[in-house]
Amino acid sequence: MNRITITGAASAAVLALAASTVHADETITFVSWGGTTQNAQQEAWAESFTEKTGIRVLQEGPTDYGRIRAQVESGNVDWDVVDVEGEFAMRAARAGLLEELDFDVIDRSKFDERFVTDHAAGSFFFSFVLGYNENSLPNGGPENWEDFFNVEDYPGQRGVYRWPSAGVLELALLADGVAEEDLYPLDVDRAFAKLEEIEDHLFYWGSGSESQQALASGEISMCMCWNGRVFTLIQEGAPVDYTWNENLAYADFLVVPKGSPNREAAMEFIAHATDAEQQAKFTNLSAFAPVTPAAEQYVDAEMRPHLPTDHPDEQVSMSIDFWAEHGPEIAERWNDFITN
Repeated sequence: MNRITITGAASAAVLALAASTVHADETITFVSWGGTTQNAQQEAWAESFTEKTGIRVLQEGPTDYGRIRAQVESGNVDWDVVDVEGEFAMRAARAGLLEELDFDVIDRSKFDERFVTDHAAGSFFFSFVLGYNENSLPNGGPENWEDFFNVEDYPGQRGVYRWPSAGVLELALLADGVAEEDLYPLDVDRAFAKLEEIEDHLFYWGSGSESQQALASGEISMCMCWNGRVFTLIQEGAPVDYTWNENLAYADFLVVPKGSPNREAAMEFIAHATDAEQQAKFTNLSAFAPVTPAAEQYVDAEMRPHLPTDHPDEQVSMSIDFWAEHGPEIAERWNDFITN
C-alpha cells in the first residue's frame, strides 16, 4: 500500500473538508442586536465558522432578555449563542439561566481577564460616545456631557438608550460635576434629578439602528450612541461627528442559554468568534474593540483611532458589578421615568 502525505495548505483544506462533512447537518442559532453590528458579526464570525466546521449559523434578533428567561424556564430553548450586555450575563448566571462554558474548547487564557467568566465570554468592547448631527448644530458640536444638557447653546432632541442599563445615569452624573473616581456607587437620586432638567428634550432609542437613523436624519441633534454605530454613519457619508471626551466604556458577552440543544456546537462557535483573527476581523468591520489582546496585531492601522482602546485618557469605565447588583431596582425607576 502506498502512503500519501499531505502537508501545508492542502492538509488544512482536507481537515476543513473533514470537519465540514462531520457537521454537515448541524445548525445553531446566533442572536444579537441587529443592524450593522450583527451584519459584521455574521461576516466576521458566522460565515468563516460555517466554512471551517460545516455548521450553519442562523441569525435572529434583537437580543431579548425576557425571551432567554422564558425559553430556559419553559425548557423550550431554541437560541444557542446570544450576545448580551455585561450586567445581564452576570445576573443570568446567578439565576441559573446559562450553561457553563467549556474551557476545554474555549481557551480562557486568551481573554483580557475583564472579559471572561465561568458562564460568559467577551464579545466586544465598546464605548458610548457623544455623537451629533452637523446640520442641526452648524456652529459646532458638544464637547462633553455637560454640553448634552445645555439646550440653549445646543438645541434639539437628545437621544439616550431606552433600556435600563449602564450609561444614562453615568453621563448625567458626569454632567452634574461628579468626578469619574466618585461615580460608584451611583447617586441615583442625583442622576434622575439631572435628567429631569432636560426631560422634554429626551428621545429614547431602543436599538442601534434606531439611534443611527434618528441622528443621521436630524430627528435628534445629538446622541449617546455606541461608537461603532457613529463610525458606520460617518463611513456612509452622513452629516455626523462625535467626541471621545468622557466616552463610557463597557462590554458585551457571548452566552449559551441553559438547555441549548446544540451546546457543543455553541461552544465551538464562541471559541471561533473569540479567536484573535476573527475578533480583529469584526473590529475592522465595526469599530468595536476586541476582547482578546492577541487580536490587536491584526487590527488595521487606519481603524485604531476609531476604537475605544485608542482613547484611554478620555475614557470612563462603567461598572459591570454595580449594574449586575443594582440594575433591577434602577430599572423600575427608569421605566417609570420614561413613561411618565
